[in-house]
Amino acid sequence: MTLFDLALKNIRRNIKIYGLYIGSTIFSIIIYFTFAMLKHSDDISGLAETSKQMQAVMSASAFVLMIFVAIFILYSNSFFMKKRKKEVALYSLLGVRKRSIGFLLFFENIVIGLIALVIGVGLGFLLSQALLSLLLKLMGLSLSVGFAFSMQAVIETVVVFFLIFLVTSLLGYRVIYKFKLIDLFHAEKKGEAQPKARIFSALIGVLALAGAYWLALQDLMTSSAWRVLGLAMPLVIIGLTVLGSYLLFSSVLVYILNLLKKSKNWAWKGLNLMTSSQLLYRIRGNAKTLTIIATLSATTITAGGAIFGTYYNTEKNVEELVPFSFMWEGEEQDIDPGLIEDKLSFEAKEVIVEGEIYDEAYSVIDKNAFQNLAEALDWDIDNMELEQDEAIVVEPYFDERWQEQPETIDLTDDVKKVEAFYDKPLFNIPTLPGTTVVVNDTAFEEIDGEKANYQAVQIEDYKSHLDLSKELEAKTENFSSAVQNYQASIESSGAMLFVGGFLGLVFLVATGSIIFFKMMTEAEEDKDKYTVLYKIGVSKKEMKKTVRYQVGLIFLAPLVLGLMHGTVALMAFSNLLQMNLWEPVTIWMAAYTMIYILYYMVTVRGFNKTITQAVTQEG
Repeated sequence: MTLFDLALKNIRRNIKIYGLYIGSTIFSIIIYFTFAMLKHSDDISGLAETSKQMQAVMSASAFVLMIFVAIFILYSNSFFMKKRKKEVALYSLLGVRKRSIGFLLFFENIVIGLIALVIGVGLGFLLSQALLSLLLKLMGLSLSVGFAFSMQAVIETVVVFFLIFLVTSLLGYRVIYKFKLIDLFHAEKKGEAQPKARIFSALIGVLALAGAYWLALQDLMTSSAWRVLGLAMPLVIIGLTVLGSYLLFSSVLVYILNLLKKSKNWAWKGLNLMTSSQLLYRIRGNAKTLTIIATLSATTITAGGAIFGTYYNTEKNVEELVPFSFMWEGEEQDIDPGLIEDKLSFEAKEVIVEGEIYDEAYSVIDKNAFQNLAEALDWDIDNMELEQDEAIVVEPYFDERWQEQPETIDLTDDVKKVEAFYDKPLFNIPTLPGTTVVVNDTAFEEIDGEKANYQAVQIEDYKSHLDLSKELEAKTENFSSAVQNYQASIESSGAMLFVGGFLGLVFLVATGSIIFFKMMTEAEEDKDKYTVLYKIGVSKKEMKKTVRYQVGLIFLAPLVLGLMHGTVALMAFSNLLQMNLWEPVTIWMAAYTMIYILYYMVTVRGFNKTITQAVTQEG
């Protein structure tokens, strides 16, 4: 029998042991091939203007995905090899040469890789068709999607994963020469280094997190911290967050668990003493892993929440910048009267005021036009009479963080007192950008400026009238349209939501899998302890209860910390863009938490199954 035959026989015999590794490998191939299929899709390439943006986003995301998938498979492989080291030691003990054992592991890994590639590419092809339809729907595009197979995507996926499998196979080969025989027998019992809990470290961790949160919530425009740190500010925030997270796990939680162990009222109830001791070991041993998971969770929540928030508010943002369905310069156009809700015609003058640094352009209208426009937009305005030296100012770009409301306005040596001020657009920004000044009829006629006639139209359900918008655009000048602005925004934000959501799901599955691998490894290590507990009279119900508590804290700690980091980051993002993101962010966080809870339930079930089988065999 050749080594290759033996490798195939091993895989068939140990399919349960291999199953977890094969599953994670297939998942990695599916997500990468799906992304590659979308990147090379003719439907995406045919989106003209959107194509360039999508290709750039897809290419950058594919590179990030490739790095992440490589790390994920290497981690899965290390977990798999840890379970195989005892088997490798037995081969050595029976006299099999290290070189032969190395080739055996090499062949096994290559075969697993080939099986995973075939399955992953097949499932990825089917998934890519569904995801392409989802992408086009998110982008607001009604295109028919046919089944298209990209050979370029297949070649790219095969090359990437062949290199990854080659590296993991060589690492498996290296295991034989790196460890002594006794080390291989006890490989499963080796954990991560256990940092000591110190009050000073715990205090530093809390202060680091508090400092990171405080810096993150500082206003970009007015904060002295931003002026001092400049572009280094994000790096400082990230550094403090990672440091604070690590010290929180390695010191703060360890300190709290030690206090619980010393509490007689709590420690001597049921298996609480054992639970706290086990948690103490796991938190200390997995501090680095939990820090990475919390950081990845925060990154996923922040990026996904920001992108989803932008997509969620697309319509609102469009209506704020383009309040009228259509606006153009020139004469009226024929539009089906049944569609029209409001139709206004008004005159505006452009006044250029020379300044020391730059010239200021104002759009000046009379009070009657202002009232008609404001009523069409459902503004709550005071019906005031304007004197010759009075004016109303509308500044759509006003930001109180670095601007003050003007008390007067200078229109070419004609200074007028500002009686009312509004900080939202009265016109469609693309047609009439900048500041609008409202004066009485007499003052409007006297102002020296170039007069132009404008039309503003509101129609029902503007998003479904793209053809009408394009028809009007062809016949008018200085045209702006809510539907075209919405379409462009939804295409851009929809593509970003798809990519962000896809990568976020990958990160979520990867972080959940890492905890799952960790817990299943520790379940194998702890099953002898639970067998002893069962023999001295501890019920299976009590053992399952302590498992739920232990696994729960390992899942809950990085999740809660990730949610805290993400909340602070999204608050900073919301303040920067002056957007209300609470509703979409809450939805995003709830979805993230629900998927995490599913991983927790699967892990608890797997842990309980491992110890139950061990207890049953001994019993």
